[in-house]
This record gives sequence, structure tokens and C-alpha cells, in this order.
Amino acid sequence: MKTFETYELEDRLISGLKAEGIVSPTEIQDKAIPLLMANKDVIGEAVTGSGKTLAYLLPAFQKIDENSKDLHTLVLAPTHELVIQVNNVIKSLSDASGKTVRSVAILGEVNIKRQVEALKAKPHIIVGTPGRILELIEMKKIKAHQVKTIVIDEGDKLLSDDNISTVQRVIKTTLRDRQLCIFSASVNAVAIERAEALMKEPALIQLSEEKVNMDISHYCILTEKRDRINTLRKVIHAVNPKKAIVFINMNEMVQEVESKLRHHKIQAVGIFGNARKADRKQALDAFRSGEANVLIASDLVARGLDLQDITHVISLDVPPNLNEYVHRAGRTGRAGNKGVAISIITEKDVNALMKIEKQHHIEFEVKEVRQGKLVEPKR
Repeated sequence: MKTFETYELEDRLISGLKAEGIVSPTEIQDKAIPLLMANKDVIGEAVTGSGKTLAYLLPAFQKIDENSKDLHTLVLAPTHELVIQVNNVIKSLSDASGKTVRSVAILGEVNIKRQVEALKAKPHIIVGTPGRILELIEMKKIKAHQVKTIVIDEGDKLLSDDNISTVQRVIKTTLRDRQLCIFSASVNAVAIERAEALMKEPALIQLSEEKVNMDISHYCILTEKRDRINTLRKVIHAVNPKKAIVFINMNEMVQEVESKLRHHKIQAVGIFGNARKADRKQALDAFRSGEANVLIASDLVARGLDLQDITHVISLDVPPNLNEYVHRAGRTGRAGNKGVAISIITEKDVNALMKIEKQHHIEFEVKEVRQGKLVEPKR
């Protein structure tokens, strides 16, 4: 079994990891850490929950001089939740290891004056959304010329048509000899091409073969479109999940579904892209603590979030990208536990489900809710 001693990390970092219960590297960490320590540019693809954040943070921590007042690492992330989560990992590693690495989270749609004030603490690492990071660079509040490493987290999202120009503008403000690394749960050919255009002979690590965890049972329930939320309510009452994530394609439906479930005494919370930061944090805190046992979210908002003990994943919509089904289902059935993935579908979704079955070598068991239980349909 490999250990973190393999990579010549500082003893206090290794001790800090052990204090957090982390003693051996994951596959993405084992592949990425030596390359990043050698200042190589890296494109890393590995499934959600595989340890990508520590794969890039450990080399950054190793290289940072805690007595320096210069900015070392810039982490770009697509959502508020992921920014906060990465910043929390930095703070935890700093506390556990005793290596004083200062960090600041920078979010859009938040008071910029407070962020400018926070930057006066001279952080070694800044984690933020690209638009606000660029704004602060242009205001000369972030000294981009100091940056030694740029990390693009959830790279497939940040290299998409919607975000690529902002990311490129951020990168162009840094010196050409800086290191660039891109991590994501899935990287398509377009994202790889765009990444390579920004990088210096990057190493490509692809570990996320879309294998479906055999500990997950896959069910589907056929319903009419107008009855989907009512069917969802019945399914939740029938399975009584310890913790469930409900995936929805359209952000604007999150509040409607949350409201209807809460009306029926289901402890549901929703997170969506344009909600206030405080509301999103409150919802996630309630779900993580168990105060709420159902989280409603879109794929984009949920990407990158570290959520534990998920017993059920319910898709109220079939994902537009069928590969996303594996990422959804992979939220449950972790650490040797059994999990259940349920798709609530209409007639028009049947072909998509058949493609998922064929593509990922799984079989959906058809179920229905009868007398408050999930059962085989009547023949």
C-alpha cells in the first residue's frame, strides 16, 4: 500500500493528513502529485469523490513558503459551493498540519469591499469564481504576476463556451512560466483541446472510465409529466431515505419542488445557482447535519460538493448528458455501502434510459408506488 511518504512531502503535512484519517493516496493523487511537484502542467480526470482537491492542494502546500506574503496559488471554481468547500479543505489542512497557509474565498454577487479587505491579509491561496477574480485583478487588488500555480477545478464547466473567455483572460494576467492544472470529473474532447492550447506539454491523466458501482440498485418509475412531483413525494415516503439527493435539470424548478415536498412534511432543502450565498450555505448545513434529509439540486450546483452518507439518488429528470447519470448515481453506494438510484420518467424518457442501460451495462428495475411501498408493477 502506498503512503504519502512516497512523495517527499513535509512530515507535518503527512501528520496532518493522518490526523484527518487520511493515510494512503487515492489513484488520482498518486498519479498527479509527483507531476505537480515537478511543476508539470496536468489535466486530471477522475470521478466525483476521488480526492482531486488534495491532489492539487498537497503540492501547493509543499511549495508555499508560509513566511512569504506573495500569492502562490489561484484556484478557479464554477460555483459558490465548490469555492467554499475547497477553501474549507485548505483551512482544515492548515490547522491539522500546523503549516500556516493563508487563504481567501472570492465569490461573485458578494460585497466586493469586504473581499478587498480580506485580501489585505496577503493570502497564499485564493479560491474563487472566475468573473470576480478577473474583476479584482483588473482593480489591481490581486497581484496576478505573483501566481506560481493556477488550478481550474471542474474544468469541463470552466472551459465551456459560457466561461472560457473569462478563464483565458485570468490566465493571460499571469506570467508565462506559471504552472497550470485542470481537474474535472469528466473532460470531453473540446475541453482537452482548449486546455492544451493554454498549457505547456500537459500530462493527461484519465481515470474516470464510466464504471457503475455494483453496490447500487437502479430503479425507474413511469409517470405522467404533470404527476412527477407528486410521484417524487410518494417515492420519498415509500423509501424513507436517511439522506437523498434529488436531481433536477432546470434550476428554476428547485424552489417549486422544495416547497411542495415541505408542504407534505418532507424535510427538503434546495440549492440553486442564483440563490443568496447565505441561503445556499444554510441549506447545505441543514442537509449535512441531518436536519434535512432531502437535497434538491441541479447537476451543476451539486458538482464537486462533498456529501456523505447518501442512501438514495433520485432523478426527477433524465440528465441531458447521459454520462452525467453515472456521476449522479455515484453519489450513493460509497465505502462498501449499498445505494439506490431511482429515475422518475415519462414515456418520452424511455429511449434515453435504454441508452444508459446499454452504454453503462446496467439494468433498470421497473417499480411503482403502491400502498406506500416501492413494489414490482402489477402484470
